[in-house]
Amino acid sequence: MRVVHIITRLIVGGAQENTIATVLALRKRPGVEVILFAGPTTGPEGSLESRVRDVPGLFTLIPSLVRPLNPWKDVVTLVVLSRKLKSIRPDLVHTHSGKAGFVGRLAARLARVPLVIHTIHGPSFGPFQGTLPNAIYLTAERMAGRVTDHFVVVADAMKRLYLDAGIGRPDQYTRIFSGFDLGPFLAARNDIALRRQLGLAADDFVVGKIARLFKLKGHHDLLAIGPDIVKEHPKLKFLFVGDGAWRGRLEREFAEAGLGQHVSFAGLVPPEEVPRYLGVMDVVVHLSRREGLPRALPQALAAGKPVLACDCDGAAEVCIDGHTGFLVRAGDLDCLKSRLLELARNRDLRERFAQNGREMVQRCFSVDRMIDELHQLYLRLLAEKPGGPKPKDQ
Repeated sequence: MRVVHIITRLIVGGAQENTIATVLALRKRPGVEVILFAGPTTGPEGSLESRVRDVPGLFTLIPSLVRPLNPWKDVVTLVVLSRKLKSIRPDLVHTHSGKAGFVGRLAARLARVPLVIHTIHGPSFGPFQGTLPNAIYLTAERMAGRVTDHFVVVADAMKRLYLDAGIGRPDQYTRIFSGFDLGPFLAARNDIALRRQLGLAADDFVVGKIARLFKLKGHHDLLAIGPDIVKEHPKLKFLFVGDGAWRGRLEREFAEAGLGQHVSFAGLVPPEEVPRYLGVMDVVVHLSRREGLPRALPQALAAGKPVLACDCDGAAEVCIDGHTGFLVRAGDLDCLKSRLLELARNRDLRERFAQNGREMVQRCFSVDRMIDELHQLYLRLLAEKPGGPKPKDQ
């Protein structure tokens, strides 16, 4: 079975970590040959390209595959990808992310690839953006959807969203949770030395957030409730892990709000270091307005941390309200404040949520389970394809 994965760029992010884990694990399956195409990795989010760059025969850079809309480069990418796919003759193409998902699927059809699969890691359309961009992305998804044989979703919320938009049929969707290496997270511990390095005291109550410092990520919700909440809980500190275009703005705004002594910006942290930072957190918040299934939530639960999340997209499938954490409606600052204080004051509640979450994540989020489910899906879809190729390992 020859498989080509295509993603826009390999920045530090959940979709990229998922894709890299997938291609590296699939290569170890008997009879599976995997190739990965990606565009240049640019931006302050960091790069994961080194994980695949030196693996023999795995990675090919497509210089014209860029994230912003660029008609000339997009046409060039379509031509380059279709030519490469015609030469490689894969049994299936599996695309990820918005731009690569659109151009990659069209190129696969032009190259007459027997099976085209797309993973929806997060929505490309929705109320989080303006009317015109939303219409453009929705039109693009509907167009690409017509040349897609099957969709993999990281949360059932994505399936509902796309079906409601008239994209595909219910039987074209399969949910596969985005697995990760559980071991380092299960071993996470409260490192007092790391706390000290971050300006956090041993007895501080640390509210952690792992996300790009950018719009729609919910940092301003914490800024809004910050002055009130630290009055009621003076030992509460915010720890932001991640970087992005809004870092300077957020640092300034938190300082102007009198919260400079209550916030620590850790900056960009390599993915392998994330468990250490989770270890020093007492609760993890995720308030993004746009996310498929936030990777930070199962990672936090694996590390034994309760979660508090915005009820958006697939968050409710991991942050189960009253069981593994608390859900709040987007923009409901009063509820956010009261739930956060409830967690800060109630150690037994935190421990119960964390234990429930750790058990769920161990059942559902291992890399082995993700790859088993994806590999079986490939085999089934190829076998069902009329007149299509049969995998060599069947």
